Amino acid sequence: MLFWASFSIMPSLEGAQKNLHIGTSYRGIAEKLITAALADSFAYNRLAELTDSFGPRFSGTKNLENAIDWILEEMKKDGLENVHGEKVMIPKWVRGKEWVRMKVPWKKEMAMLGLGGSVATPSDGITAEVLVVDDFEELERRASEAKGKIVLFNAPFTNYGKTVRYRRDGANAAAEVGAVASLIRSVGPFSMNTPHTGGMGYKEGVPKIPHAAITVEDAIMLGRLADRGEPIVLSLYMEAHFEGDVPSRNVVGELRGIEMPEEVVVLGGHIDSWDVGQGAMDDAGGCVAAWQAVKLMKDLGLRPRRTVRVVMWTNEENGLRGGNAYRDAHQDELKNHVLAMESDSGVFKPSGFGFTGSDHAREIIKQIATLLEPIEAGEIAPSGGGADIGPIMREGVPGMGLRVEGSKYFWYHHTNADTIDKLDPHDVNLCVAAMAVMAYVVADLPETLPR
Repeated sequence: MLFWASFSIMPSLEGAQKNLHIGTSYRGIAEKLITAALADSFAYNRLAELTDSFGPRFSGTKNLENAIDWILEEMKKDGLENVHGEKVMIPKWVRGKEWVRMKVPWKKEMAMLGLGGSVATPSDGITAEVLVVDDFEELERRASEAKGKIVLFNAPFTNYGKTVRYRRDGANAAAEVGAVASLIRSVGPFSMNTPHTGGMGYKEGVPKIPHAAITVEDAIMLGRLADRGEPIVLSLYMEAHFEGDVPSRNVVGELRGIEMPEEVVVLGGHIDSWDVGQGAMDDAGGCVAAWQAVKLMKDLGLRPRRTVRVVMWTNEENGLRGGNAYRDAHQDELKNHVLAMESDSGVFKPSGFGFTGSDHAREIIKQIATLLEPIEAGEIAPSGGGADIGPIMREGVPGMGLRVEGSKYFWYHHTNADTIDKLDPHDVNLCVAAMAVMAYVVADLPETLPR
């Protein structure tokens, strides 16, 4: 249990809040929420129970649906209102058995993960020589060497947005030059023999070839071998395939507003994960932080003017069906969605939020954020949002994403190392506090946050 008896918000706010109406009006409530959030390890323990009891929650699995059943029951026990699941049809991609083995220059069993959406190899696998390239440009220069080979994209991690294109599009580029399969160096800056999975896609009109990730360590080794001119032969076997769409649910629970209940502040994360590790930081932690933020309001008797709604979206990882289904199901209500908030970068130490909305709204959000300066979470970055709230943001709803200290997020993201032991209970509590204060104040403002 964590207890921060010496925590105080009042003295450190006095300078920052000078002459700010929102700071003056909500300082006491912010103090209550932050103090309550930091008082114990309830959120971390609930996150541990969720991830330990149900494991990874991949779309189309019993793990995911059993976890959703449990969350709905726990929300009801917490006293949240309008607790329900909203049906979503989601894709079911099945990994099956898979392996990759180096045959030449020496025998090695290599850790690998097929990439989500990949096709299978033939039933007897694929054994072929390997062409190692650093990027798409090198593959284009060496296209004549690729036919009948397994192409390995040994692309060093620069940042996620740039490097993930090899995961997403590598199979297409390799197939276009005649390769029989493609591999990528896992998309992450650090590895302890932990391959990284994630979504990929096929272009229409291009042959579909198997696509998988190997570890950073093995990719670098194969790169060295290739640089010396040594032949490399790998055997790859994958059973990956899609089955028909299956039903899942978005999870919804509320604290109803006392004056304008039809106006809604939405906060949450995605409850599905990849089929490896525990999906603790991606994104059970974001779900639990948002859930706990609303529970704290209820426990403290802090019922705002507007409704605060926690949503856990399904199928973010390989389809975004949950976010799109929420938009469609609530289309007529979106004009009354005041703000959408998402946490999907891990529940590490928060620094603030990214915000996308009008200039007038940004100034209000900045004033609210000063209430978070005592926990060093008062930064408001130029833009923010998230994959699951993206569909309603495109309909005009202002959006924000929790920003955290993310230097190690991609060490673990989409790997077997995404487990709860990587998270710190105090950091989780700080995320709860940041989300609780921001959501409550926006939901309770006398005037609606302007679009």
